[in-house]
Amino acid sequence: MSNEPPHSEPMAPTIRVLAQYAKTASFHSKDGYQVSGAEQAPAIELGVDLQSAPVQNRERVFETALKLMGRAHLDNETVFEVDLTYAGIFDLSGAHPDHVEPILMIDCPQLLFPFARRMIAELTREGGFPPLLIDPIDFNSLYQDQLRKSQSAG
Repeated sequence: MSNEPPHSEPMAPTIRVLAQYAKTASFHSKDGYQVSGAEQAPAIELGVDLQSAPVQNRERVFETALKLMGRAHLDNETVFEVDLTYAGIFDLSGAHPDHVEPILMIDCPQLLFPFARRMIAELTREGGFPPLLIDPIDFNSLYQDQLRKSQSAG
């Protein structure tokens, strides 16, 4: 029998959601009643932005903010614009420092997305339009694209 301590595997990181909330939300419509009788559906443009930062005075605690921007337009006329920044506060216990950024930019937005998607749908529906249902987002591909762009620029 050996007196060596048993070999233990490194602890897998744990992501705990401490809070989630809408930081900002806005909806702006131009003449929604005129669009309801339009023969064609408006074209939709979507944008996504991610921001993450440590929470002051809290070790291993970060805020990740998912910003979704949508614009509907017919020809050159904007029908409506919707913007939402939905954020979460996350505790990343056991995460290796090299893994923190990917967790914050991939895993955390995946946890926030269903709630942000629902809010966008509700904002557009309450604005008098059919709910805007955003397709799932591949945050891993988004992160990898961002890495490639920053490496080629730097």
